[in-house]
Amino acid sequence: MRHGVVIVGSSVAGVRAARALRAEGYPGRITLVGAEQGPPCDRPPLSKQVLTGAWAPERAALLTAQAALADGIELRLGAPALALDLDIRRVLLADGDALPYDDLVIATGASPRPSPWRPESGVYQLRTLADCLALKERFAAGGAVVMIGGGFIGAETAAAAHAAGCAVTVVDPVRVPMERATGPVVGGLLAGLHGRHGVAARFGVGVRAVTGQAGDLTVTLSDGTALQAGTVVVGIGAMPNDAWLGGSGLVVADGVVCDAHLAAAGAEHVFAVGDVARWPHPDLAAPVRSEHWTNAADQARCAAHNIAHPDALEAYRPSDYVWSDQYDWKVQVAGQRANAAAEWVIGDPAGERPQVMVAHADADGQLCAVVCLNWPRAFVQSRRLLDQRASAARARELLAAL
Repeated sequence: MRHGVVIVGSSVAGVRAARALRAEGYPGRITLVGAEQGPPCDRPPLSKQVLTGAWAPERAALLTAQAALADGIELRLGAPALALDLDIRRVLLADGDALPYDDLVIATGASPRPSPWRPESGVYQLRTLADCLALKERFAAGGAVVMIGGGFIGAETAAAAHAAGCAVTVVDPVRVPMERATGPVVGGLLAGLHGRHGVAARFGVGVRAVTGQAGDLTVTLSDGTALQAGTVVVGIGAMPNDAWLGGSGLVVADGVVCDAHLAAAGAEHVFAVGDVARWPHPDLAAPVRSEHWTNAADQARCAAHNIAHPDALEAYRPSDYVWSDQYDWKVQVAGQRANAAAEWVIGDPAGERPQVMVAHADADGQLCAVVCLNWPRAFVQSRRLLDQRASAARARELLAAL
């Protein structure tokens, strides 16, 4: 008896894998398992459109029950996976059921790194739709908000709180929180963006303690400063949801270790995609785990192809694209800044809404990464040059003409 494909994880990687299997002509049974009770939900709009009220929550749905039925995708929601038995090819669910499979796709994603500050109430993290709606309610109630963590999610959440009329302070021990992702030029501009909108920024200082309860919280910083808040939001990174695979026989090391085809090490007929997968990036020296929407969607398509066409395996080639919307600014990143040996700036970093791009070249003189701020036209051109693996000289010539 054929059991088909079981996909564990119902965020973008899992849903895209299910739909890509059908697009690839896979005829068998597809079962999509999700820990959350509600319909599969897209994560990026939660910290952007849904949290600000620009979108109704249902607009963030990735897969409705009707669409799943039309594609022949069986939904098992509200029953997280507890364990994997590779010998008999079964996934044990929290409701006591055991799902047999012919091929398994692990797409369990990542969860926010737990907050080390746990007062009686009032501390929130943002990952699920329920988290988003709870935060939206808190923002609507007013009061001061302290955002601990100034990365992309932290900055987007702070912008949403400010838009709701809250007094907001962003705290991060790093002096330029987004410098690692965007570089010092754009990172510095993004760090200063909060001040342009009346949001206080305390960068270069950590958090010692959070005490009190919702509506009456005290955030004590490492320099002794005490901030008063009604709500505290913590965004200090994420951890892969791989604990349920302990003892399974898979190779797990900060994510499921995979080969270039996204096949999991330690088993046959098992693939991993999205935030939970650790895979050999063709342009980097060591395996990586990427927590970005585009990577999850692209990996889902690759794994689906390899399941549907096992005699014509494809190696995964990432697009390395990341974006963020903060207030009325948009930042777009493509390529790998880790390989950069030189950079040059195009555009003017000054002004209320600067249009600027930083291009990076590797040691061989080839364009390897670009970071664009508020300049979609430049980003489209530069991404085309990245895809062509253009020389830095050629890229400099074309981009200077923008």
